[in-house]
Amino acid sequence: MFSQSRCMIVWYCTNHRKLVLPATRRPGRVGAAESKCQMSTLDRIFNKNKNVTEAGQVGQGYDEQLKEILDAEILPIAEEFDNNVNMDTVYEERLQIAADNFIAAASKLPRVSGCFPPCGFQSAGAKYNCITCKYDSCEFPLDCPVEEIKVMEWSRSKMVCEVPFQLPANIEVIWRFAEGVKTQQIDQFQEMTIGVDKVYSIPSTSLQHQGTYQCEIYSKQFSIVRLYYYLTVTPQGEAGHTELQEIFDLSLLPGGQLLPVPVGPPPSRLHPSPLLLTACLTALLLLLFLSLGALYLSTMLERTSHSEQHTDGDED
Repeated sequence: MFSQSRCMIVWYCTNHRKLVLPATRRPGRVGAAESKCQMSTLDRIFNKNKNVTEAGQVGQGYDEQLKEILDAEILPIAEEFDNNVNMDTVYEERLQIAADNFIAAASKLPRVSGCFPPCGFQSAGAKYNCITCKYDSCEFPLDCPVEEIKVMEWSRSKMVCEVPFQLPANIEVIWRFAEGVKTQQIDQFQEMTIGVDKVYSIPSTSLQHQGTYQCEIYSKQFSIVRLYYYLTVTPQGEAGHTELQEIFDLSLLPGGQLLPVPVGPPPSRLHPSPLLLTACLTALLLLLFLSLGALYLSTMLERTSHSEQHTDGDED
C-alpha cells in the first residue's frame, strides 16, 4: 500500500473552495523533491496556464456551469490519487488532457460583454476571476463626464439617458436640475421627475432652462450610473444679430472673404473698424454708380422712343 501525504493543492472555481489532490509517496522512493515537482507540474498545467484562466472568464451567471465542467475533469483524477490507481508519473499527461478538455468546453460558454469606459457600475461586463472565484468589477466611477449641449432660445431640447453597457431589466430613472451652473455637486440639484423614461425634453427652451441636468439610473435601489448634460441657451435676439452680421460681412467683401480677426480687445460698437467703414463706403459708392447708370440708361431709352414717334409723325 502507498502511504499518502496531502501536499499538492490546485485551485478551481467552485463555491469559493479549493480542491485538494493527495500526492502519493512510497517510502524510500518519493521524497520532498518529487512532491515539489508534482506541485510544480500541477501549478504549470492549471494555475499558470493563460489559456485556462482566459477560458474561465465567462459571463455573469455561468459560473455554476464552469464548476460542473471543471468537476468533470478534475474529480476523476482526484479519486485515482486517493485510491492509488496509477503511478505518479502518469498524472502529468492526465492533467494536461484535463486542462485541454476544460479549455475546449469552457470556451463555448458565453463571454463577458466587456467594460465600457468611462463610467457606471457594469455588472454584466465584469470578468469572472478563477483565482478568487468572484466577478471582478469594471471599477469605473458612477459619475460620467459632463456633456455640453447648445440650443437656440425657444427651440426644442432633448436629452437621452443612454449608456453603452447592458442595463438590468427593472430600472428607475431620476432626472434632476441645477439651474444656471455647470456642476456635478449632488447637493446643487433639484429633483424633477421619477420613472422609467430615459428621455427628457423641453418643447420651448428659455434662458431659465440653462444649467446642468443629471440623469441617475437605479436598479433595486442601487445606483448604476449618473449622466450629466450642461445646457447652454443662446438668446434669439443675439443669435439673429450674429447671423445678420455674418451675412453682411460676406456680401460686402470681395470673393466672400471673411473679415480678419482683430488682434487685441474687440473694437467698440460706437467706433467701427476702419476696414468695416471702407467696406460700407465702397458699397455706397457702388450703389450710387449703379443708380446713376440705371438713370442714364432710362433717359437714353426715353429719348430714343420720342425720336421714333416724331419720325413716324413726319412720314404721315
